[in-house]
Amino acid sequence: MLQIVIPAYNEENRLPRTLRELRRFVRDHRARLGAVEVIVVDNASTDATAALAAAADCRALPVRVLSCATRGKGAAVAAGIAATDADVVAFMDADGATHLDALLESTRLMALGVDVAIGSRAASGSDTAARHSRLRESGARRYRALTGRIVPGISDTQCGFKVFRGDVARTAFADLRTAGFSFDVELLARVQRSGARVVEFPVQWADVPGSTFEPLRHGAGAFLNLAVIAWQLRVVPAGVSGVETSLAPSSALSQLAAEA
Repeated sequence: MLQIVIPAYNEENRLPRTLRELRRFVRDHRARLGAVEVIVVDNASTDATAALAAAADCRALPVRVLSCATRGKGAAVAAGIAATDADVVAFMDADGATHLDALLESTRLMALGVDVAIGSRAASGSDTAARHSRLRESGARRYRALTGRIVPGISDTQCGFKVFRGDVARTAFADLRTAGFSFDVELLARVQRSGARVVEFPVQWADVPGSTFEPLRHGAGAFLNLAVIAWQLRVVPAGVSGVETSLAPSSALSQLAAEA
């Protein structure tokens, strides 16, 4: 069985369409995907997100709705993963920005022995259509440069489509400390350090209007989260060995920036 976690905060406008498309896709590819359940985690929404998600529940695609009062995408996904028991689990964004063909490729990789398959907009063969501002693009480039120091070898930590072996996901999320948008970085760092086999694969991705991430409002917090993650995981700068680091978060960010 495959269980898919979808975190949702005030997604009454985008989530219903995503669930409809997901239901059709699962129905059309049942032979390859097998049984699929969706777990929508309502992250303290103030609109009709939870009610609309519950209304989408049907035999073709069971939808379970959980409530997570702790704000933050990382907290919501962690709550959803904790409620899973399947051999293969995934999480995807409520906006459906990643084409659902990623489900077929990720499950193929799982069958080949991969532990974590992550959709990547930077992998060769990806197809992306974005409508981001110059500010957001500039921030994203800097962010990717810094994440490369924490999770070397992974070119796109933030694409909202990731699939895991169930035990790998539940173990990694149980230790997760980052509640906000940067949780993917800590998560991937933890699975890398556990020895899990992580593979990026190209996806078709299109920006969907209505994102709750605002660069001016959330950008500084996302970069600060990187510093905290680096400090918590004691990231050692490139070229330095045999040194136990004990950097404060502010120093960790400066060190990462210098190495980027």
